[in-house]
Amino acid sequence: MVLKEKIIHESLKLFSLKGFLSTSLHDILKAADVSKGGFYNHFESKEVLFFDVLDEARRIWRQKNLEGLDRIEKPIGKIRKLLENFRDNYLKDSENFPGGCVFVTLSVELNDQRPHLSDEINKGFKGLKNMIRRLLDQGKESGELGDHVNTNAVTEMIFAGLLGASVIYGAEKSGSSLDKTINSLIDYIEKLTPEKS
Repeated sequence: MVLKEKIIHESLKLFSLKGFLSTSLHDILKAADVSKGGFYNHFESKEVLFFDVLDEARRIWRQKNLEGLDRIEKPIGKIRKLLENFRDNYLKDSENFPGGCVFVTLSVELNDQRPHLSDEINKGFKGLKNMIRRLLDQGKESGELGDHVNTNAVTEMIFAGLLGASVIYGAEKSGSSLDKTINSLIDYIEKLTPEKS
């Protein structure tokens, strides 16, 4: 791992645990075993580092959460797989995110303090909601979901469930509690599908 990647990786872990504002430059230098000069050779400021960390967090999120979705035909099956991946591959990834979901940690911390940084995180949240809504709409069009299903409301329910699961897991680090939350979301979605005769 080259020095720039190491600084990003260690900062990602620290931001997951402590947030951006509570992570000092000294914390980053110590974790990455780098001098101040070595840091500034790669980053103009901690805020510039933030954007590289955010890019890396998004890359890992896509890798962990979207794995296998392309091999599933049905839209609701894709949502189920996304939820399973979120539970098994993403939230439990203590190597990259020892404090839990870095996006939730940063969003809560930065909303009032650094809204321009929080806006960057919210773009990802909007993208996730759009993806879930698109899959639900496709499921409704294909008959996988009943006509009565309000895909906007279900999108909000799934998204809120994912955020709630992230907060609870970040606080408790309880795998069984996380499993229950995500399994409840999966059960909820499956109850929306019409009964097969």
